[in-house]
Amino acid sequence: MAALAANRWERRLEKLVVIHAKRLKLEVYKFSSPGRRGVPDRMFINTRGRIAFLELKAPGKRPDALQLREIALMRKRGVLVGWSSQLLECQDFLDAFAEL
Repeated sequence: MAALAANRWERRLEKLVVIHAKRLKLEVYKFSSPGRRGVPDRMFINTRGRIAFLELKAPGKRPDALQLREIALMRKRGVLVGWSSQLLECQDFLDAFAEL
């Protein structure tokens, strides 16, 4: 039952993040990479054509080892990428990204 509640929260967080991103005039994509597990959930493109990724988690959850590896690899290559389970953190990330 806890997993169901966590999944509900993650979906709700995702919905609120998408609403906020669209208010910032960001393009938003539900991102999946067939054949490559661990990539972040959402991709955003700002009005200057820059790209960022966010991995969204339920409260108290962290990305698994594979997701952390992908995030580290993306950062190493200069990609703006983050993860959070908190709406305000996600909004702050997107606010900063929208200004880049």
